[in-house]
Amino acid sequence: MSAHGGNRAIIAALAANLTIAALKFVAFALTRSSSMLAEGIHSVADSGNQVLLLVGGKRSRRRASAEHPFGYGRERYIYAFIVSIVLFSVGGLFALYEAYHKYQDPHPIEGAFWWVPLAVLIGAIIAESFSFRTAIRESNQVRGGMGWVRFVRTAKSPELPVILLEDFGALIGLMFALFGVSMTLLTDNGLWDAAGTAMIGLLLVAIAAVLAVETKSLLLGESASAADVAKIEAAIAGDGSTRIIHLKTLHLGPDELLVAAKISVGSRESGARIAADINGAEQRIRAAVPIATAIYLEPDLFDAGASSTPSANGSSTAAGRSGQ
Repeated sequence: MSAHGGNRAIIAALAANLTIAALKFVAFALTRSSSMLAEGIHSVADSGNQVLLLVGGKRSRRRASAEHPFGYGRERYIYAFIVSIVLFSVGGLFALYEAYHKYQDPHPIEGAFWWVPLAVLIGAIIAESFSFRTAIRESNQVRGGMGWVRFVRTAKSPELPVILLEDFGALIGLMFALFGVSMTLLTDNGLWDAAGTAMIGLLLVAIAAVLAVETKSLLLGESASAADVAKIEAAIAGDGSTRIIHLKTLHLGPDELLVAAKISVGSRESGARIAADINGAEQRIRAAVPIATAIYLEPDLFDAGASSTPSANGSSTAAGRSGQ
């Protein structure tokens, strides 16, 4: 997933949210609708989150240092995890608090500006729809044939899944707010406004929980996708001179992959020949999986007459090896 495509979706969402947030706060000031206040805070939280994603993307491009020899690629995961915390606290918990406050004092929406929340919410739905469409279009370029749930769960770049979930949550939240405001205007009962606000809060808490779970997995360190592992295995065994004993991969960042493998070589080969085999395997891996930026291959021996069997983690294990 390119950072460029993710940034395009982030910037589109940021522009929409800043404009919508201002309009929502104007509507709240004129009508004192708790749904509008919750939605305004929601848009502010989303705007802050998009800034965090942009900052994380920029910081992740710093060059590797002696203190961080594998670079800063995981900064994108850290900032995405912070996004989930902000969405949970600033967005979800505040909306639930405001719903409780409105439940204690369920005043209706009155005055000459009763129509303002409806106009703002309808306009916001249109604006968020365009932002959501941009996120969908950018995601379609990288998700291939994967379903949306699988894409969110397996994507190694956090930006597009975060924006997709935020935009989806924003659209559903706007509909909840529109429901609460409309029912309050029809019935003159502010409890509907409180209900709409509570629905927004619960929605944001749920989305924040999903984001936290997925980004936590990325922070812990995920292996390469099954497709990339298969390419790496094929590349190592490409010319028949090497075999995999075991293989491990780890994402150092969305576009940086660590490959560590023990490979078997012939028992009668010279040191120069073994070095050439390893260099050839490294070149084939980089050609097959360009994001493999750190490759460590350890040679071992195998019995040329022995067969290889698949290991539990999907890598092949050569029989007859002399060491571990």
